[in-house]
Amino acid sequence: MQTFHNPLHAQHAGQFEMFRGQLVPCHEVPSRVDFVLAELQRRQLGPIAAPALDAAALAASGLAEALAAVHQPRYLSFIESAWSQWVALNPAHASQDALPSVWPVRGFRADVEPDNFAARMGLYSFDAGSPLTAGTWAAAQAGAACALAAANAVLAGAPSAFALTRPPGHHAGPDFFGGYCFINNAAVAVHTLRQRFARVAVLDVDYHHGNGTQSIFYSHPDVLTVSLHGDPRTEYPFFLGHANERGEGAGLGANLNLPLPRGTGFDVWHAALHIACQAVADFGAQALVVPLGVDTFAGDPISGFVLQSADYLQVGQTLASLGLPTVFTFEGGYAVAEVGVNTVNVLEGFKQASSLQVPRQMP
Repeated sequence: MQTFHNPLHAQHAGQFEMFRGQLVPCHEVPSRVDFVLAELQRRQLGPIAAPALDAAALAASGLAEALAAVHQPRYLSFIESAWSQWVALNPAHASQDALPSVWPVRGFRADVEPDNFAARMGLYSFDAGSPLTAGTWAAAQAGAACALAAANAVLAGAPSAFALTRPPGHHAGPDFFGGYCFINNAAVAVHTLRQRFARVAVLDVDYHHGNGTQSIFYSHPDVLTVSLHGDPRTEYPFFLGHANERGEGAGLGANLNLPLPRGTGFDVWHAALHIACQAVADFGAQALVVPLGVDTFAGDPISGFVLQSADYLQVGQTLASLGLPTVFTFEGGYAVAEVGVNTVNVLEGFKQASSLQVPRQMP
């Protein structure tokens, strides 16, 4: 399995987030990727490369078009320029991350972009747990380039590829950031795969509902979004992820949420994964994108399932049983010391099971 690694990810390194009413050190830290990368190198699971990130290469790659396909232009413009706007307000801000503090709620207008920076931050965010830093745009853009490269590798015939990057992406919506996410890497991969595959499925195994991905594709009949996650009545990000959210308009029936209660163990969780896989098969998906979060681990500090490290090998095997060209994007997992083993266990299980299958014909 080829891995596309983001060499700029550490440029995004938030200092503090708002968590349960207090400013605390960020749970989403650069060492998360470092542990995964070290484990990939130790096991020699496949080649590891960084996509070309110079301006000419990014322009030629079609990244700008992919971003514009999944995010609104004014949102992208804000994220790209937000840090310079923040520092222009006060030079002292150069040493302080930017966090939102005010939001439009039901009945408030979101169609008019405010002039006030704090108001713009609130317009484009849904929580106060995602600090924007000097390197956020560079890291997020490079991460999207990794997702694009992974999808292009699959289009070129690779059975699978992994975008190893942070900040993660599955909470980023058409025009909002949150949950540590600014650009939706999984959505970039889906858009790229749709160049060849008529029907693409997203199967999100992160503990937290992929609210951004669902929002992007909620009316799309040719993209199935499936998410296994903590029940939104009690678990972040709340407000989306309920079982009765099935899509809308032409996309009605192309969204499946499988919320599970805090404390769920592997047997119940794995049974839900089988339901998810059956939905992907019934949809007739020709390619798969897996937002790969391992915050379902029993030791995760901000989650509530109790999977063990060995379980992730079986997760990979079950995903491989679909027999689909697959792109993995790195998402959550905040038990930092174990995140490498848990993530690579999924990939190794997938690779081992895939090697035993008869390759599917590319369309």
